[in-house]
Amino acid sequence: MQSILYSKPPTVSILIPVFNTSFGLVKRAINSVLSQDFSDFEIILIDDGSNNDPENQLLNYAKKYEDKITYFRHKNCGQSHSINKGLLIARGKYIGLLDSDDEYLSHHLNNCMEEINFVDLIASTTTTITDNHDDLFVPDKLDNKKLIHVDDCILFATLFGKKEVFAQLQFLGGYGADAHFFEEASKHFKVKKVNLRSYVYYRNIPGSICAKMKLKNNTALV
Repeated sequence: MQSILYSKPPTVSILIPVFNTSFGLVKRAINSVLSQDFSDFEIILIDDGSNNDPENQLLNYAKKYEDKITYFRHKNCGQSHSINKGLLIARGKYIGLLDSDDEYLSHHLNNCMEEINFVDLIASTTTTITDNHDDLFVPDKLDNKKLIHVDDCILFATLFGKKEVFAQLQFLGGYGADAHFFEEASKHFKVKKVNLRSYVYYRNIPGSICAKMKLKNNTALV
């Protein structure tokens, strides 16, 4: 068998940071990448110190797809730092992201590859799953007490671009790190917000960062 160190690098590296997301949701995210129409990719699964998987279901699932998935674990350091670490071993010419509780539609990577022919980095709109209309609105990065529609945001996991963009810039911690990255990239590269809606964004998950921030703000107003 040819060693992975000498195999041809994939065209796209998909980074999936995971912290205490239920195995069922992470499995859904992974499967949505494995089911893509575009197949020249690798998945880098970054376990950010999760403590909810004593049976190692995630590791065992990754082992089933060792030709596609690289799994590594480190002490909890947050989403941004986990992505930065994952980028160090990414071999693809292009970088894509996926939140562990979201998923891609089957044509998402093909959509991204078509768009990236014209720019260096894209962010896209999403197919947003909500339980009610209010969930379409999230805290503004400039003023967390104000809400803006998700379509007007730069969302972490919809970022897709040339590896040199991610090599030159790093993600900072904190809310709005995705928008900050996109804004910094725009100073050095060609960037574009596109209307794809092939990324499925689940806004109906109570433990998400946006949900917690909205709950905190609503409680403060009571």
